[in-house]
Amino acid sequence: MKIALRLPNWLGDTVMAVPALRALRDASPDARVLLAGPWVELLGGQGLGDVLVPYPRSWSGRLRTADVVRDFGADTVVLLPNSFEAAVAAVYWRARRRIGFAVDGRSWLLTDALRLPEPRRHQVDEYLLLVDGLGVSPSAREPRLAPPDVHADIRRRARELLSQNGAPVGRRRIGIHLGAAYGPAKVWAHERVVEFCRLAEARGALPVLLGAPSDAPAAADVLREVPAVSLVGRDGPELLPAVLTEISALVCGDTGVAHLAAALGTPVVVLFGPTDPALTAPLGPVAVVHQAVPCAPCFYRECPIDHPCMRGISAEVVGQRVDALLAAGP
Repeated sequence: MKIALRLPNWLGDTVMAVPALRALRDASPDARVLLAGPWVELLGGQGLGDVLVPYPRSWSGRLRTADVVRDFGADTVVLLPNSFEAAVAAVYWRARRRIGFAVDGRSWLLTDALRLPEPRRHQVDEYLLLVDGLGVSPSAREPRLAPPDVHADIRRRARELLSQNGAPVGRRRIGIHLGAAYGPAKVWAHERVVEFCRLAEARGALPVLLGAPSDAPAAADVLREVPAVSLVGRDGPELLPAVLTEISALVCGDTGVAHLAAALGTPVVVLFGPTDPALTAPLGPVAVVHQAVPCAPCFYRECPIDHPCMRGISAEVVGQRVDALLAAGP
């Protein structure tokens, strides 16, 4: 049997798909499995797929990649994204069986059009529903990824990056991820980040700012007010898992980096504002913090008012959650 899985476009969703991928692999050890998605390379070496195909977000890139997947000759395609485009691609891939949720007017393109659960379930559970029709039972609900080996070159590079930027081995490092691809509504208020950095320093920890190149202005604003180490723009996708493994804990909004860190076993304090932790909270060594306000969850990408949900999360509460997670140990 040959099975192809179209992975989600987002990092966090890709991590939340891991229990479904692992359950499928455990149930069908002799099947040839192809995984295609923008973040598929993070799954390399995890034993989840035989063929990993990077599937870019751009249309031109997807058209070029579609032929690679079609040549695999899958009997069955499982579509984790709910887009119409994903179903069209599955038809082009010539799979006889096409499994996905019946949304976005695409039911006629699917052989197994499943109804979305109502009320909606956690994203991990909805992905598990998609592989349930293949006779798959989950062995574990928490996404788990093996971290890079401590002696691997990628871990050495991560340690060097941290050390060269002022975060040597031997001191507790607390990562603070500044951005969110979803939009600024998920981002912790600047003054709270500054307060947390001061709090971490007072407790003997070293704050390490993380983020994409687009988060560089936010990092510069923080560094003007408080000493910290910044890896913003330097912890790219290839290096990110190793960096997350080298820090003691992570403070992060509801972003893909939170899911990745938790799956690697790094304790995470995740801050929820405009989104719903019942649907997308990371699973694993995680503490969820949210401020109850009447307008949340609104699912807005930008807050039209004064961002009370994220501004109301105090640095002291986050610090307490970090301490509790670290005290609990592995």
